[in-house]
Amino acid sequence: MEQATLHSPSTPDRSEQLAESPTGAARIRIILVLGALIALGPLTIDMYLPALPALGSDLGASESAVQLTLTGTLVGLGLGQLVIGPLSDAFGRRRPLIAGTAVHIGASLLCLVAPNVVVLGTLRTLQGVGAAAAMVVAMAVVRDLFVGKAAATMMSRLMLVMGAAPILAPSIGAAVLLTGSWRGVFAVLAALGIVLLLVAVFLLKETLPPERRRTGAFRPVLATYRMLLADAQFVVLALVAALGMSALFSYVSGSSFVLQDTFGLSQQQFGLVFAVGAVALIGASQVNVLLLNRFTAQQIVFGALGAGLAFGALLIVMAASGAGGLVGFLLPLLLLLAAVGFVLPNAPALALSRHGEAAGTAAALLGAAQFGLGALIAPVVGVLGNDGPAMALTMTGGVLVAWLALAASMRRQQRVPVTA
Repeated sequence: MEQATLHSPSTPDRSEQLAESPTGAARIRIILVLGALIALGPLTIDMYLPALPALGSDLGASESAVQLTLTGTLVGLGLGQLVIGPLSDAFGRRRPLIAGTAVHIGASLLCLVAPNVVVLGTLRTLQGVGAAAAMVVAMAVVRDLFVGKAAATMMSRLMLVMGAAPILAPSIGAAVLLTGSWRGVFAVLAALGIVLLLVAVFLLKETLPPERRRTGAFRPVLATYRMLLADAQFVVLALVAALGMSALFSYVSGSSFVLQDTFGLSQQQFGLVFAVGAVALIGASQVNVLLLNRFTAQQIVFGALGAGLAFGALLIVMAASGAGGLVGFLLPLLLLLAAVGFVLPNAPALALSRHGEAAGTAAALLGAAQFGLGALIAPVVGVLGNDGPAMALTMTGGVLVAWLALAASMRRQQRVPVTA
């Protein structure tokens, strides 16, 4: 098995710590199981997107207030990972996963009867906390079983499975709206949570044996977080991953209003266009598997961010000028999403490769950074006007800062290159 050349100085060679990585049918099974689990977050985020305008009208809430229900979900996903990650390092992967999925189911059912946007936003935050368990545990299991390029490849495979979620979610939401109200979306989410709970109980084996668990009081958890935050390269890679995710969430936050209100698409048409964007992300993540045979993960991330800047600049021009109408807006948008699709599997894999001895906590901090920064940046689209230029500027700004951060880190690390 290939080893990551980038690891914590105090971390022993993890090839001695891991059981043999799954191969063949076992690898396919773990991809499907982890893909199903990690998809719970995107399903929770994306399924109600077509309903945002109708939801605001029904609850008498403004567009910005409705968008805050999405922000609440992202906050829950971020905070939940900070708690569940260390718990999964201390008690194993299965128990926190099962408990978190049960919380998600309960919150989804309560969303069915939310009387106003404030209550809905609070419940969406709780929903995010529950979904965080599935996401952080899935990433930690990858780190339990794979290292180096194998881990990055596994992340790309998971992106393929997880990519079905944003493709299907808005279309499922739009189909629910054809036969009922926006509240029906949360009934579907509750049902999906029940299915994933059964998956966790019956199909996922424990991947963290007792001898590798990090038990103790809360103080050691804080010490682990301090260790991670003291690792400058981990922080930069986590920031790059978070900024890439924030660009994606800026698109998620604004696209429903931009495409339906500005360009006049129906709820069903929006679902189809959103699916095309998800295909761009998935396609990039799978091309990434091939590129890893020729380039390091860091080289791919740096090149993708540079390309994303060019596509983002074009998107800003097309959005501001209105040239080309819907097609002129969508083409650079899809290219920008594809560029982000190369960042999302590689930056987390690079960050996690440094701290295999605390995979759950590292994955939790990484996930919290991604969703926390996404929660902060996504509402900017609404503040700037909820139109095409606002979404383009917010997305491109995130890519620009990520590129600058990685470029600065690469200059500092020239004597010790990052490879994976």
